Amino acid sequence: MPMIIDKQNGAIVISIRGEVDHHSARTIMENIDQTISSQLPMKLVLDLSSVTFMDSSGIAVLLRALRQMNQLGGNLRVTGIPPQPRKVLDAAGIGRLITLE
Repeated sequence: MPMIIDKQNGAIVISIRGEVDHHSARTIMENIDQTISSQLPMKLVLDLSSVTFMDSSGIAVLLRALRQMNQLGGNLRVTGIPPQPRKVLDAAGIGRLITLE
């Protein structure tokens, strides 16, 4: 699963690419876990602008990242959400828990 990790304006930005489904979710979670553990960011941004498909496994990825950021006392934002992933996130009500931009 190709991911790009960058620092922008004091935040760690993880850009996720391709499909976020049951095949890729574990790898994505492991990469996010490792980034959070090594960087200990107070601000984490997950950029989904290059995500081509997302199913409920993507919700699990976001909730796990949220839990980790809450444990650090930091915050999580999700940006660049394409229409199909947006429908999945909206149907699950994720916007009540995570800032979706």
